[in-house]
Amino acid sequence: MGTLRSGLLVGLQTSWKIGKIIFPISFILMIIKETALMDWFVNLLEPLMSFIGLKGDAALVLVLGNVLNLYAAIGAMLPMDLTMKEALILAVMLSFSHNLFVETSVASAVGIRASFVVLVRIGFAIVSALCLHFFWPGGSEIVHKGIAATEAANNTGWDLILTAIISSLKGIFQLIKIVIPLMIFIQFAKDFGWMNYITKFLSPFTKLIGVEAKAGVTLAAGLFFGLAFGAGVMIQAVKEDGVTKRDLYLVFLFLVACHAVVEDTLLFIPLGIPVWYLFGIRFLLALIVTSIVARVIGRISTQSESNSKVEAK
Repeated sequence: MGTLRSGLLVGLQTSWKIGKIIFPISFILMIIKETALMDWFVNLLEPLMSFIGLKGDAALVLVLGNVLNLYAAIGAMLPMDLTMKEALILAVMLSFSHNLFVETSVASAVGIRASFVVLVRIGFAIVSALCLHFFWPGGSEIVHKGIAATEAANNTGWDLILTAIISSLKGIFQLIKIVIPLMIFIQFAKDFGWMNYITKFLSPFTKLIGVEAKAGVTLAAGLFFGLAFGAGVMIQAVKEDGVTKRDLYLVFLFLVACHAVVEDTLLFIPLGIPVWYLFGIRFLLALIVTSIVARVIGRISTQSESNSKVEAK
């Protein structure tokens, strides 16, 4: 009973800590969506679309995905005729870089620099798009024929505010639904010694990307449930397990490229996108980049220690 109570308390505390960040940002972004600022963002990006192999109207998809979430972006993709290459470029970019404001703020609450999260996510999105555009000769066949979309009524005044509040609260509810059970499970795992088996099972993978085994649970949470929920576990891991700053950044480097792999990947199936390609690109890029960065950091640390010893002599 004590374990359940402790897990519930930690879950509520974590949900509150993340929720008070998510709610105001979601509310503001929902308001912005109905203003001229959204049009400004779209117009700003339109000239860049052809450079990464996309049509001008794809700018709206990318803006909605980054400012709001994947669901909004996919809603904007549905009326579009998409070739295999266009669909995959959009899917890969959105998988790397979506819900940017909320997820960056949540990462900042853990202790990760916002600039690091934004640069890595946008960098991965742009580089992957350029590689697909210039180095993949195929993909010219139409995989999704645009469907007629019902024009949504523009909310104004109090209706808009009420819609934004309801939408933001739904986001918090989704957070609570996952974070609290996850925290209760982790509390049981700690109290009953299951955590040792979990970290041991994940240790070959954590070793591969250069982090300690105790960061494995956080990595798994982010991989399957997303950045926000992974951050919830990370908050506790930093507090209770002593996860180092180095491992903190390496885990987030992996997760910004490859998180919520089940949900985020399956969402693109209705658009005719080859989801195994999408998953493979995300996972391999995350694995390769994180492994390289871990080894570079390791060499720099070793070199610094050697220099310190020489100076001490």
